[in-house]
Amino acid sequence: MDAQLIAFTGVAVGMVALPGADFTVVVRNALASRTAGLATALGVAGGLLVHTALAVAGLAAVLVTLPVLFRTVQLLGGAYVLYLGISALYALRRRSGQSEEGTADDGAGRPAPREFGRALRQGFLTNALNPKAPVLFLSLLPQFVPHGQPPLPRTLLLAAVVVVLALIWFPAVALLVDRLGRWLRRPRTARVVEGGSGVALTGLGLALVTGPLLR
Repeated sequence: MDAQLIAFTGVAVGMVALPGADFTVVVRNALASRTAGLATALGVAGGLLVHTALAVAGLAAVLVTLPVLFRTVQLLGGAYVLYLGISALYALRRRSGQSEEGTADDGAGRPAPREFGRALRQGFLTNALNPKAPVLFLSLLPQFVPHGQPPLPRTLLLAAVVVVLALIWFPAVALLVDRLGRWLRRPRTARVVEGGSGVALTGLGLALVTGPLLR
């Protein structure tokens, strides 16, 4: 039994399931439709695949050791998450205004369905532009490579574990939100969830854009 692999899997489960921008975007898009939620989940997994591939190739080390490049990625990621948050709040305000005027968008107060490619892109960019991921993978993966074992095959295995967990967790979240959709899409509940996700994404984006260099 590979005790280190089991330990890493436990750590990776917590890392993937930890609520953040990825989780928030998946929930928000899953409220629009099951397809949008699943597409976003696949996009997040694709972003993790990029980070793990960079860590395996050693490129993450270059990113971490070049402050200017790292800060650029940090600003781009923060700006994109901030854009998603502001967009969510703007859409919520617009729908609230329409409801007050008696012109609800679809008769159920639900967010307009998003096209598959757009949702996939949102999930991918939200994760791929996360500046914390290169630091996390660069510091985490080597700790679970047994001494004397070739690092490349082991690192590839660990990276695959993270991606597989993401492919399980985020689609499960999207399906759960869709399953609870009848309740979550009630006008009042939908406004609360949409507003909460908008505030959370805006806060995360601001923290990345205005925060210190993450090292």
